Amino acid sequence: MALLEFQNVSKTYNNVTRALQDVTFSIEEGEFVSIIGPSGAGKSTLMRCANRLIDASQGAIFFDGQDVTKMGKKELRKVRTKTGMIFQHYNLVDRLSVIENVLHGLLGQKSTLSGMAGHYTEAEKAEAFHILQEMGLTEQAYKRCDELSGGQKQRVGIARAIMQKPRLILCDEPIASLDPKSSKVIMDHLKQINREKKITCLVNLHQVDVAIRYSERIIGVAGGRIVYDGPSGQLTQEIIHEIYQSGAHDLIMDKLG
Repeated sequence: MALLEFQNVSKTYNNVTRALQDVTFSIEEGEFVSIIGPSGAGKSTLMRCANRLIDASQGAIFFDGQDVTKMGKKELRKVRTKTGMIFQHYNLVDRLSVIENVLHGLLGQKSTLSGMAGHYTEAEKAEAFHILQEMGLTEQAYKRCDELSGGQKQRVGIARAIMQKPRLILCDEPIASLDPKSSKVIMDHLKQINREKKITCLVNLHQVDVAIRYSERIIGVAGGRIVYDGPSGQLTQEIIHEIYQSGAHDLIMDKLG
């Protein structure tokens, strides 16, 4: 059984703008899959439909065999504890410390009262510190998040997602705001998490060369439709043209050799 499955999913905004059109694909447990496509192709909409941050207009979305589109709030909350999310602009609470932001990964598993009061066990705090150590952020644990660089903030976002002990991590343009060095650090961490913790990763990327380097499989989206779904090694120049409808990515395949 697939961990995540889209069946004929469409999304229309304001009854006019169609962001997704009849999208069908499935992700198996343990995969590292990148979604590529131009701005406005529907990548972020697809990602946010997966855990119902956005409601699909048509179709069905299954997580671990359960239709997310038909779930009530209580059921959906359980699914979201198993699906971590990493955002382009980090989505951290800047006035709080790094360790507090990481512990926020547990909020979906606690009562509203416990979450608001910040009640965490010693074991939970120890786990948060262990994850920060893995992310190379031990020295930043008590810094406010607004004191961090962009790359550090994104590592905090990853740590927060791992704190949930998710089965799936959704990464919506995780390196779009970062320089190349920081981008490599983030992608290396995501790949390591996928390999060592066996967490499935679905990643939106603008950078085709990065997608090819890190992913076994690539889904190409254009105009709200899937135009390619296959191994990264079979992504040809012709397919890239079909996805991007321009010559902007002509040099990618040459650069990769």
